[in-house]
Amino acid sequence: MKILYFAWMRGKTGIGEEDVSPPETVTDVAGLVAWLKTRGPGFEDAFSDMKIVRAAVNQEFVELDAPVGPHDEVAFFPPVTGG
Repeated sequence: MKILYFAWMRGKTGIGEEDVSPPETVTDVAGLVAWLKTRGPGFEDAFSDMKIVRAAVNQEFVELDAPVGPHDEVAFFPPVTGG
C-alpha cells in the first residue's frame, strides 16, 4: 500500500510518501489511521484530530469507513481552501 502525506501532514510525519504493509486487520481508512498512529509521536500528532484531515483512496475523496487494500494508494492532507 502506498501512503502519501501532504502539507503539514508531511512535516509532522517527516515523510512525503512510503510503501507500507499494514496488518491484515486493517480493512478501512479508520483502521489504517489507527495503525499509523502507533508508529511514533509524529504520526500520532499528525492524526490526532481527524476532523481536520482528509483522505483519498486511489485519488478519490473518501470517508473513514472506506475500504482499503494492499494495492491501494491512500493520501492524507488537510482541507484545501481556494482563493
